[in-house]
Amino acid sequence: MLYGLYLSATGVITSAYRQDLIANNMANSETVGFKRDLATFQQRPAADQENPLSAQFGSSLLDKIGGGILASPTQIDTSQGTIEPDGNNMDAAIMGSGYFQVATADGQTRLTRDGRFKIDQSSRLALSNSQASPLLDTQGRTINLDPTLPTRIDIAGHVLQAEQPVAQLAVVDAPDPTKLKKDGGSLLSYSDPTALTPSQSQVEDGALEHSNVDPATELTALMDTQRQLEANANMIHYQDEMMGDLVNTVGKIS
Repeated sequence: MLYGLYLSATGVITSAYRQDLIANNMANSETVGFKRDLATFQQRPAADQENPLSAQFGSSLLDKIGGGILASPTQIDTSQGTIEPDGNNMDAAIMGSGYFQVATADGQTRLTRDGRFKIDQSSRLALSNSQASPLLDTQGRTINLDPTLPTRIDIAGHVLQAEQPVAQLAVVDAPDPTKLKKDGGSLLSYSDPTALTPSQSQVEDGALEHSNVDPATELTALMDTQRQLEANANMIHYQDEMMGDLVNTVGKIS
């Protein structure tokens, strides 16, 4: 096959991947605590450079061109989103780095920046989303509360009822953001939970952290990606036409 056709095909695939990622970011621009995804790429080596067994069939000229573009693992932009007061004492936002810890239905511990809390049917402090995952304290235990008492969270993450401390929210730092993985519903997992460390960040009650997605930036990136995808698709079309001309015109015996 045409080597240029192969390179253009990799361009279409990676551009489509980036386009999907940007579209997901834009769809979550109003999601509390959402962190935007970053599409990263790298140059793919030529086929015989990836597989030494095929080196005898390679071409030193084509090897210099490379094997096109290859998508790298998706990265998460962990930068701070805008914190906005909402007047609800059950809500909280982390000012700086760190994540709240929650227990999920599968018995695992997850991380989140979503600070929308409620007292669930079991009188536990939990996320007020569809999962309703209970929050954990610094000892790794769920936080049981009295639904009849006024509740708020202070700057150190202490959960207060009738102004008396009941527990302290577990707020931890992830040393290596590349090990974070999104699990859906604003929850993240960390590949090495033992490496998580207590965060020194403060907690602001009665406030929420908005998504760190800038719609204008994402829209600009989306337009750029669409142009790249279109350019690669056009190159595939041109090379297909050229191959047709070679087969049907140049190679015809008169």
